Amino acid sequence: MRFGELRVARLAKKLTPTITTTKQLSERLQHAIQRSGLVREGDRVGVAVSGGADSVALLLLLVAVRKKLGIALSVLHFNHKLRGAAAEGDEKFVAALARKYKLPFYSASSAVKAIAKSDKANLEATARRLRYAFFAQCAGEHHLDKIAVAHTADDQAETVLAHILRGTGLTGLGSIHPQVDKIVRPLLSVSRAEMRLYLKGHKQTWREDATNRDTTKMRARIRKKLIPLLRKEFQPRIVEHLAALSSHARQDDALLHHLAQERLRTSVEIIPGAARIAIADLLPPNIQENTFAQSEDQSSEQGASTGLSGRLVRLIISRVKSARVNLKKDNSAGGEFTALHVRQVLELARHGKTGSSLPLPGNIEVRRHRDALVFCAKESIAPSRQEYEYKIDSLDDLNAIPVPELGCVFRFTVIDWHAQRGETSPSGEVLDGARLHFPLTLRSWRHGDRFCAIGHTKPEKMKRLFSEKGIDRWQRAGWPVVVNDEELAWSRIFGASAKFAAHAGTKTGIVIVEEKLL
Repeated sequence: MRFGELRVARLAKKLTPTITTTKQLSERLQHAIQRSGLVREGDRVGVAVSGGADSVALLLLLVAVRKKLGIALSVLHFNHKLRGAAAEGDEKFVAALARKYKLPFYSASSAVKAIAKSDKANLEATARRLRYAFFAQCAGEHHLDKIAVAHTADDQAETVLAHILRGTGLTGLGSIHPQVDKIVRPLLSVSRAEMRLYLKGHKQTWREDATNRDTTKMRARIRKKLIPLLRKEFQPRIVEHLAALSSHARQDDALLHHLAQERLRTSVEIIPGAARIAIADLLPPNIQENTFAQSEDQSSEQGASTGLSGRLVRLIISRVKSARVNLKKDNSAGGEFTALHVRQVLELARHGKTGSSLPLPGNIEVRRHRDALVFCAKESIAPSRQEYEYKIDSLDDLNAIPVPELGCVFRFTVIDWHAQRGETSPSGEVLDGARLHFPLTLRSWRHGDRFCAIGHTKPEKMKRLFSEKGIDRWQRAGWPVVVNDEELAWSRIFGASAKFAAHAGTKTGIVIVEEKLL
C-alpha cells in the first residue's frame, strides 16, 4: 500500500462514525422524532414497507419506540407488479411482518409498466406517482396522520449527486425533504449500514430487490460505483457532507421561497383564467437594464434579483396550473418546466413586444401585454367574462363585501365629511352619501357601461377609458363598479364619478377600499 493510500485509509477509520448499537439507534430515532416534531403523541402512523432492509428496519424501530412516542402504527405495502413472483413474495413477507407485530395491513397493486407505457411516461416516475397516490388514499380512508417512509442518509447523498449530474439549482440540492405534507422521513440522518446492523442484531431478515444492483441505471451506478470511489479516494465522510449540503440548501431555499411568496401576494393579480404581473414588479430595474447572460462580473445584487424573479415565475406557473387542474380535473403534467423556460419568460419580459407570446409545458402560455405579462392556459387565450353582482340594501349594510371571483374584498367606510379639514378635502376617492339611493349594486362592468370621470361633463364608454389608462383586456375581466339607479357611481382606479363624488357641501362620505382576500 502506497503512502497516500495508507493515509486515506487511516483518515477514513478516524472520521467514519462508529456504528451504533441497536438500543442506541432506537433511542436516537426517538429523540430525533421528538425534537423535530415529525410525529406527535396520538398520531396514527402508516409505515410504508417494501420488504427491503431500510423499510423493515424503520418498521422495527417504530415498533420499539411506539409506546414512548404514544403513536399507533399500521403497515402499508404497494405492489408495482414489476418483478413477477418476487414482487408477490415481497407482499407476503410484509403481510407476515404486520401479523407478527399485530398491526393493521393495507396493500394495493398496479400494473405500473403497462400504465407507464400507456401514458408514455417514465417507469420510475409512474411507480412513484402510483405509490404515493396509494399512500394518500390510505391516509384518507384509514384516518392516518402521517406516512413514514424509509429514506436514509445514503439515499439523500445519492439524490444530491444525481441532481448535480443532471444539472440543478438550490431546490434540487435540497433533494429529499424530511416532511412533505403527511409524508415523513425520520431516517435521513441514519446510514444504510446502521440499518442493516440493526436488523442483524434483531436476527430479522429482509427482501432483496435485484433491480437495485442493475448498474445500467444511473442511481445504481451512483450507489455502487461513484459513492465508493468518492469515499475511498476523496472524502471518507462524503455521505455525511452531502446530507449537510442538502440541509443547508433547504434552509436557503425556504427563505427564498418565502420572499417569492410575499412578492406573489403583493404583485401578482389573479384574474379570471389567468395571472398577471407588471414587468416592473417581475424585473427590478437592475435586471431590466442589463443582459440576462450569466457572466463572471455579474453583481451579486443582480444575481439575487434574477434568482428571485425566476422563482416568482415558477410560482406563477404553479398557481395557473393548479387553478387549471382544479377547474378541469386535469392531472396531466404536460412536460417539465425547466430553467430554460424561466430564462425564456424573463427574456420575453425584457425584450418582448406587445402581443408576443411563449408556449410553456402543461398547456400554459405567457403573453406580453404592454407593460405586463399574462400567464394563462392555452384554452383561455381570450380573457373570460367574470360575471358577479352583489346587492347593498342600506347604509347599515356598508361594511365588507367579499368578491371571491376576483379574490378581493371591498370595504365601505362611512365618514363624517368636513370640507374645511385638510384630511377630508373634496376628493374623487369619496362618494357623497346623500346622493346615493339604495339599493346599490357592486358588480362586474359590462360592455356599454358609461362613466363620467371627475372633471368631465359627459359620460364616456368604459372601454375608451380603459384604453386611455392603458388597462389591457386581461385586467378588464371582472372589473368592479358600483351602480346607483343604473348609473355608475364608482369604479376601480377611476374612483367616484363626477355626479356622486364628495364636494364642499357633503356631510357624509363613503370611502371604498379594495383589498386582497387572505
